[in-house]
Amino acid sequence: MSQQTVLITGAGSGIGQGIAQYLAEHGFDIVATDLQLDSAQATADAITASGGRARAFAMDVTSEAQTQAVFDQVGPVHGLINNAGVQHIDPIEDFPKDRWAQLIQIMLVGPAITTGVAVKRMRSQGYGRIINLGSIHGLIASPYKSAYISAKHGLLGLSKTVALETADTDITINTVCPAYVKTPLVEKQIADQARTRGISAQEVVEQVMLKPMPKKAFISFEELGGTCAYLMSPAARNMTGQALVLDGGWTCT
Repeated sequence: MSQQTVLITGAGSGIGQGIAQYLAEHGFDIVATDLQLDSAQATADAITASGGRARAFAMDVTSEAQTQAVFDQVGPVHGLINNAGVQHIDPIEDFPKDRWAQLIQIMLVGPAITTGVAVKRMRSQGYGRIINLGSIHGLIASPYKSAYISAKHGLLGLSKTVALETADTDITINTVCPAYVKTPLVEKQIADQARTRGISAQEVVEQVMLKPMPKKAFISFEELGGTCAYLMSPAARNMTGQALVLDGGWTCT
């Protein structure tokens, strides 16, 4: 594992940052990318300060030219984690269609671009591991999130198709589908919902976010990082085109 270089998109905060730090602690070389270089650099600096190995690059996942340029600068990449994402909530009749298109560009077209660039290079080196950060909403739906849910559903199809296209070499691609992860963004949502609903923060957690999950627990960065590490291990060489669901039993009900 110590020889593996992993490029992570959207690594400047939240899930991407958490996975980057976990994998660095377990011996991976990290290439942290983000739309904002300062954010990616902060993640890389935190990793190197803790004794890990990391580099930072600004990268817009919707730009094939910029993506190719970053891969060219990085050199061999053994793992790609497509994590960059945004959210917008509105009923379909009020959803700004330019915003709808933007979410699809970032969370579905973007992974298609980065995966295409990565696969070309992974084929030449005879090895590669690609992980799409999906969501429980790649399997089910919730109201007011039509663009996000459409993008996450699409990632499953992308993974399955690329799995078939790369079956002739040692490349795998899978989608990790977590329920709620307690990121700073979710922490802010808890406070906002508590204020707007007139209930306590604890009630927001229990009644809004964790109610569908029989285990009643947020997904941790350690769980996500550990899942990604497994998918890049020799034990997972025949795991491809799959959705790995971390949902506390949500989809069992």
